[in-house]
Order: sequence, then structure tokens, then C-alpha cells
Amino acid sequence: MSEMGQRPVPAPFTFHGGIHPPENKALTRDRPIRVMLLQSRYVLPLHMHIGAAARAVVKVGDRVGKGQVLAQATDFVSASVHAPTSGTIVDISPQPIAHPGGLSAPSIILEADGDDIWAERMTPWVDYQDISPAQLRGRLREAGIVGLGGAVFPTASKMATGQAAVRTLILNGAECEPYITCDDRLMREQPAEILRGAAIAMHMIGAERCLIGIEDNKPEALAALQSASRSDPRFEVYSVPTRYPAGGEKQLIKVLTNIEVPRGHRAIEYGLLCLNVATVVGIHRAVTLGEPMLDRIVTVTGEGIAQPENLQVRIGTLMSDVVAEAGGYRSEVDRLIMGGPMMGFALHGDEVPVVKATNCLLALRPQDRPAEPAPQPCIRCSLCAEACPADLLPQQLYWYARAKQFDRVVEYHLFDCIECGVCSAVCPSHLPLVDYYRYAKTEVWAREREKSKASQARERFEFRNERLERIKAEREAALNKKRQALAAKTAAATDDASAAPTASDAFGTHKPAPHGAEAPASKDAAVEAARARAKARREALDADRAAANEQPQVRSQQESISESDPP
Repeated sequence: MSEMGQRPVPAPFTFHGGIHPPENKALTRDRPIRVMLLQSRYVLPLHMHIGAAARAVVKVGDRVGKGQVLAQATDFVSASVHAPTSGTIVDISPQPIAHPGGLSAPSIILEADGDDIWAERMTPWVDYQDISPAQLRGRLREAGIVGLGGAVFPTASKMATGQAAVRTLILNGAECEPYITCDDRLMREQPAEILRGAAIAMHMIGAERCLIGIEDNKPEALAALQSASRSDPRFEVYSVPTRYPAGGEKQLIKVLTNIEVPRGHRAIEYGLLCLNVATVVGIHRAVTLGEPMLDRIVTVTGEGIAQPENLQVRIGTLMSDVVAEAGGYRSEVDRLIMGGPMMGFALHGDEVPVVKATNCLLALRPQDRPAEPAPQPCIRCSLCAEACPADLLPQQLYWYARAKQFDRVVEYHLFDCIECGVCSAVCPSHLPLVDYYRYAKTEVWAREREKSKASQARERFEFRNERLERIKAEREAALNKKRQALAAKTAAATDDASAAPTASDAFGTHKPAPHGAEAPASKDAAVEAARARAKARREALDADRAAANEQPQVRSQQESISESDPP
């Protein structure tokens, strides 16, 4: 038996930068997961994942069962949406969603019937070893499984490794964001389900071992997974130093393997694949139970919540209902955040649905968070660079983003920024650095879209010109062919006329060519003869036509006479 399978050991490496903010996890870390009661109304956005939005396959008035597909994945990177309970589709229209800008998005509204009756479930595959990786990926796609660690990337797409040889699966149980404890409770309460899901994932990608990284401020979770994995030497449980953002993919990989995934590259190129612990539970439920992703665990916390706890919430539940389930708000709550205080964002209201990315609802009062001083000019102290876990130069990114020099922010690796908020947290000038980076990313994406549209328009224009030129050339070729055929026909007619025998030729006599005064007379005679022949041909043709017209008339008269005769 592997020593790694007997006890968690400290992670052997570290990563650049990071901070240790107040954890504030005591509010919910000892509150077991509780299943939230069934609600009467669910709002299901068609786009709650990275990639293409799903396409609705139901219509208003349809009766649906629990687990039924409501919206189908439309692309390789997309995820289906399922009914969280049985009921009736009452509307399909844009609805407010959880977004920093308070936007609306196309959504399906389901009115629950209270029966919670399943539609036909997918076939459970208990013996998953007998199922091919391609079939298992199809099951995950059918079940709408996405990453639950924050990125909500469709899991089936992530696990389509192609020709890459993946040797190591990494399970992310760090949960480094303050206040959030949903993964902690999941690891403590469902370690066996986590390992089953991990084993299925290993079978899918051909991994030989699984490294599980958990921050050392979660001793119960470490002990639970260490105990559950004791009999399987493929699993190695590591305690990771509590330092934000240890749960970042590249940071956790560095801590566990000492591999630094370079800029512009993916972990899979180095034989590594990283999944969140909640994601592999979703894999287990989809494969061995035949259940799509209908719910997730949400930490409902903050000093503004009457009874902070971890709830198992169905996707599409309104956040106002979730807060009410946790006892409602305390007085003076002025901010509701989806996510944690570092990477989350403030909501414009609570009448928006829980989506697959909702790991936490954080309600704060004014006295629970520090005052936000007015931003001051950057003093180039470099504290942000020292703390940046992605080893970037945040101050340079700030200057270029502020100056709208978007080519420069790309050169300084803007898209390697994981938006963890460490730079903003340590900035003595209180600059909202992450806001600048998000703005710059949005502008770069918008410009890329415009370039793409312009390129497509240019390609369409060039294709149109090529098509018109081709049509013109084809018409010219056809016209030339007709001209050549007409010329050949004319030449043949001329040859026939010149070769036609005269009466004297027919009787074997030959007259010498006329000379002198006889020549014009002979020419006139030839012209008259040609006219006579043409007239004779026309008369013969007219006679043939007349005969052809008379035959149907005669037949018609004969038929009418025969019909009038008595039998």
C-alpha cells in the first residue's frame, strides 16, 4: 500500500506571490449540507457556461419531467440545460441574470407542479470500465456537466484530450476564497463519491494517478479523503499551504508537481488535467446514477444572513428564495455578492437565478467591510508585482489599460491574468486594478470581433467578385462557342452551295467559264437559279407542314363520326 494513500503530506512546492486575507469561513464550515425545499418557480438561462449558448427545445405550454432536456448544447464547447423538477414551461424570454452589469439573457421559466416526477433517466453505467471514453464524454455532454470551480467550462470538451497523453489527474479541493465552504463540506460528507467520480475521469483520460490538493485549513476534509483513499494507491492526498489563490489551476499544479505551465500553453500539454472536487461528483452522478446536473451546493453566508449555511440548491432557483431559506437578511444589508469577496461581483438585486457557477451568496453590511478610499495615483511601489500569482507586471497593465493601448496590454500578457484580485488588495493607492484589466479584456475581445467581422466581410466581397468574374468568363466562353458554331454552319452552307451540280453537269456536258460580256449574264443566271432553289425548298417545307396539320384534324373527325354512330 502506498504511503501517500495512508496520510496527507505537505505539498512539496510553492508558487509565486499570493496573500492570506481573513478567511471568515467559521460562519458555515461546521454547518452540514442541507437540501433546499422545492420552490414554485425556476428561471433557467440558456447560457450559464463558457462557450455557445444552448438552444431551447421546448415551447411555452409544454409539460416536462424532472431531468428532461430543456435546451440542447449547440457546439463542441456548450452545455445542455435540464428541468430541475417537473412542471410546465410558462415563458421563454429574456430575464435578469447574475451579471456585474445587471444584464438580461434568454431564459426558460418553469412553473413547478410540486410532484417532482422524473422524466426518463439516462441508463446508469455502474461498470464504467466497460464503456469507452468517447461514450462517457457523450454522457457528460448529455448531462450538462460543467466545471464547478468557477470557470464553468463544459467538462466533456475539457476531457477531449485528443492525442495528448494525460498521466496525472489533479483534484482541486483548495477552496482558497474567503467565506466559501461548499467544497469543504462536500469533501467531508461525500469523499467516496468524489473518489468514484475521479476514478471515472481517470478511466476517460487514461491517467495513472490522481493528486488531491486541499488547503491545510481544512483538516477534516483532508482526513476524510485520506481515509477514503487508503485502499487505492493511485490517489495521493496533499495539504496545501493556506495562501490565496492556491486554488488557481496553474498555482495548484505548481504546488503539487513543480511544473510551471508557460504562457500560451495548457496543462494538458504537460500530461496534466485539473478538475474541481464538485465537478467529479457531477461526473459520478451522471455516469453511475444517470442524473444530469440539476443542482449544486451553495454557501449562503456573510454577517448579513440570519442563518448562514450550505444548501443544495436546484439550478434556476431565485436567489431571493435561497436567502429566505437561510433565514433571510439581517438589517442594513447593502451588498449581495455572487462568489467570494476576492473574485465575486455585486448583484443588482436578488431576483436572479442560481446558475451552475453560483458557489456562494455573500451578504454584507456596511460595517462588515472596510471603507473604500478614493483611488490615488500609482506610486510604482511594485507591491502588486510581488504579490501577483501569475508573475505579471500589474502596474504596467494598469498604465496601458488606462491609456487604451490595448496592443501593449496584450504584449504584457493581459490574458494570463486570472482576476484573483490580489493586486487590488495590496495596492496602497487603492486602485481598482482588476476592473481595469476586465475593461481591457472586453475591449480587446470587442476589437477582435470587429476584425473578424471585417475579415469575413472582405472574404465575402472577394468571393462575390470571383463569382461574378467566373460567371462572366463562362458567359463569354458560351458566346464564343455559339459564334464558332454559327461560323462553321455558315461555312458549311457556302461550301454546299458552291458544290451544288448544274443541269449541264448532270448530263455530263461542261461549258467553259464565261468571259467578257458573258460573265455578268452568267452571274445573274446563277443568282436566279439559287433563288429558285430556295423557293422550291420553302414550298416543299410549307407543304409538309400543311400535311402534318391535316392529319390530326382528319383523325378528330373520324373519331367524332365513330362516336356518333349507334352501337
